[in-house]
Amino acid sequence: MHTSTSASTPVAAPSTSTRSLRWRVVDIVVAAVLGVAIGLVFWAWNTVGYAWFTAMDGLTPGLGGLAVGIWLIGGVIGGLVIRKPGAALLVEVIAAIVSMLIGNVWGVSTLLSGLVQGLGAELIFALFLYRRFTLPVAMLAGAGAAAGAWVFELFYGSSPNILKTLEFNTIYLVSLIVSGALLAGVVGWLAVRALAATGALNRFAAGREARREV
Repeated sequence: MHTSTSASTPVAAPSTSTRSLRWRVVDIVVAAVLGVAIGLVFWAWNTVGYAWFTAMDGLTPGLGGLAVGIWLIGGVIGGLVIRKPGAALLVEVIAAIVSMLIGNVWGVSTLLSGLVQGLGAELIFALFLYRRFTLPVAMLAGAGAAAGAWVFELFYGSSPNILKTLEFNTIYLVSLIVSGALLAGVVGWLAVRALAATGALNRFAAGREARREV
């Protein structure tokens, strides 16, 4: 008698690790859209954030780092939404390019900053193998972007921070990390959840998770 083995022999599910890390056309399109949108946020923050930075730095040198977090949010949002290798870096760089092209006082250094900040966030998502996208991971990604910014400014420019005091660099590093964790990490995580709630991310894991939580 012929018996089917389909019920007794489990069929291996296709591997999701490789598939989930493969870029789709929609991923590229959304990365570009996110980059442009966040670039406009950067451009708006150039005035507000720089004024806040200057005021805080005038109060205590190095404390201006508390204003930097919004400029780090691109990598966090890109990583949380697309969840592929390179997403955090790509979105932060696109945002930096948009901010630079619209016009700001920093010129090409905006792009260089975007590269190191995006890489800082990217390394955190890579550390978790692009599998965890919780609030703590988002905060760590923001802090990673902040650390990248600190290292970049330590050596870049006509008056790099390495020429300044240890006290300044310590205060600046702590301020950057706090700002990165809160303004980039927490705000970025909340922004992604809000975007997912609208249904705009239905083709992404972030959107599907939001639907399951409702």
